[in-house]
Amino acid sequence: MTMKMNKTDNKFLPISKEDMIARGWDSVDFVYVSGDAYVDHPSFGASIITRVLEAEGFKVGFISQPDWNSDTDFKVFGKPKLGFFVSSGNIDSMVAHYTVAKRKRNTDAYSPGGKMGLRPDRAVIVYCNKIREIYGDVPIIIGGLEASLRRFAHYDYWDDKIRPSILFDSKADLISFGMGEKQTAQIAQRLNSGESINEIHDIKGTCYAVPVTETPYSGVECPSYENVLKSKREYAISCRIQQDEQDHIRGKVIKQRHGKMMLVQNMPMEPLTTEELDKVYSLPYARTYHPSYEKAGGVPGIAEVEFSITHNRGCFGGCNFCSIAFHQGRYVTSRSKESIVNEAKLLTQLDSFKGYIHDVGGPTANFRKPSCNGQKSKGLCKGKKCLAPTPCPALVSNHEEYLDILREIRNLPKVKKVFIRSGIRYDYLLCDKNDEFFKELVKYHVSGQLKVAPEHCSAAVLDKMGKPHIKAYKEFSKKYFTYTKSIGKEQYLVPYLMSSHPGATLRDAVELAEFIKSEKLHPEQVQDFYPTPGTISTAMYYTELDPYTLEPVFVAKTPHEKAMQRALMQYFNPKNYDLVYEALKKAGRGDLIGTSPKCLIAPKNNTSFKRMNVSVQKRTKPIQKRKK
Repeated sequence: MTMKMNKTDNKFLPISKEDMIARGWDSVDFVYVSGDAYVDHPSFGASIITRVLEAEGFKVGFISQPDWNSDTDFKVFGKPKLGFFVSSGNIDSMVAHYTVAKRKRNTDAYSPGGKMGLRPDRAVIVYCNKIREIYGDVPIIIGGLEASLRRFAHYDYWDDKIRPSILFDSKADLISFGMGEKQTAQIAQRLNSGESINEIHDIKGTCYAVPVTETPYSGVECPSYENVLKSKREYAISCRIQQDEQDHIRGKVIKQRHGKMMLVQNMPMEPLTTEELDKVYSLPYARTYHPSYEKAGGVPGIAEVEFSITHNRGCFGGCNFCSIAFHQGRYVTSRSKESIVNEAKLLTQLDSFKGYIHDVGGPTANFRKPSCNGQKSKGLCKGKKCLAPTPCPALVSNHEEYLDILREIRNLPKVKKVFIRSGIRYDYLLCDKNDEFFKELVKYHVSGQLKVAPEHCSAAVLDKMGKPHIKAYKEFSKKYFTYTKSIGKEQYLVPYLMSSHPGATLRDAVELAEFIKSEKLHPEQVQDFYPTPGTISTAMYYTELDPYTLEPVFVAKTPHEKAMQRALMQYFNPKNYDLVYEALKKAGRGDLIGTSPKCLIAPKNNTSFKRMNVSVQKRTKPIQKRKK
């Protein structure tokens, strides 16, 4: 990835033929089609990829949220010289449209004015089929989260069935999985040199399909689409293989047969180096939404990130329900201090800057380097976690570099406060023998409440999640409030908690309710486990097997089972009384029905106890709504 770093101003890329002509172009090299509104900010993948293409010297047109029922929007620039890049946007289109209960959401944060319905379900498939219908054999490369997580045969929660690789349903030529900058640049340059898209089969970080007779010899083959359709055990095995090989150092080529065709995933692309990350984040982003959305009220999704800075990529935490490991990777890389501070200075010059930098973070805010030195030559350990159930002895926990960056940013002119809002991995923080970062986090970087993610308290459930046991959270909580008290502040700890994760039985849910009571928590909203494509937890949900042991896993699947687990997390809400009562009886925990301090609810008809709970609920600082 050469990135010539053209000296262009902060103009948006063309979104119309008029814009294209105004630049003196008679055509474009590439058209980027996105399911999101056009926001030119480095927190939006579409913005990064298009700016990288521009920096490589290509003419790029941007089509956002085209009307898929007509050809018109797809013909704005005509047929591009080299091809189309297609993405659903920042998140999977099905997640954008539906709650975990499969109900239609009311708003879309990535659409103008938050309006729903401006992109189709399964946007990548719909857009690509329309492009293929209009332009025939034009090269189509798909990327972003939706394409990346659906690159193999995968369980689809909304259809409740196994779907084939999105490569086949979309009729695209290549999948660019992962973060995409390097493979995008290589694909573009090779197409520009005259190479056929059908010959570009050796770029890391891409998937392609060939007839079975042309299957490459190298790599490992996972169970076929046909086999995973027939056998949940085979599906669990396929998911384990796919996860295990997602390492740019030791990962192998993965093959999966789909009828007469073979899907081939090349090794993951190497993460961007510090120098490369610095270049990507210094590209001339407009850092806001396109002005054409002003009348609609803008694009809500920019609000959380407009004054936030991404300082790292990758997450060696590797939680089983999180898509980061399969998409972005577990190997942590980071930007230089100079690059981060320069971006902070740039933010202070924006007219809308009010003195607050909302985040200096990433997938996990307090990761700056790989978790151990061995990863640099050997990659991350297969089938193991760096932090769970307990930290690996080889773990290196050091916050000095991150703290130095935060200190410099908060001392910049015009900066009033620097917050950390993306996740802090508290178990990693506890491994650092130097408490300087912990103390300054509490003193300078908390906006009244710090959000962390213990997720549950049951050891059995946490093991299925790939999370540390609750002892780590309790230790962190104790220290957090000690440091908060020492500086005379009233600050809160907001623990994210999840119900109905695979492995969570009703008795585990009761244990979580007892934990909530003992910690004096009163969550206003709670989050059910959401089976998104490509995660180990989703494989557990579908197969009811642990992919790493192939042992049975209990899964709460019926709406009533889920409702009981969710109600237990809000046992104090009178509306949940009947569900909690039923759940406690069914779990054999009738001892928690009574008027003693340990009880969750009163016996039936004890209205005074109910009134007491409502009163406590109103007095207690609520947990904020969890991001979904």
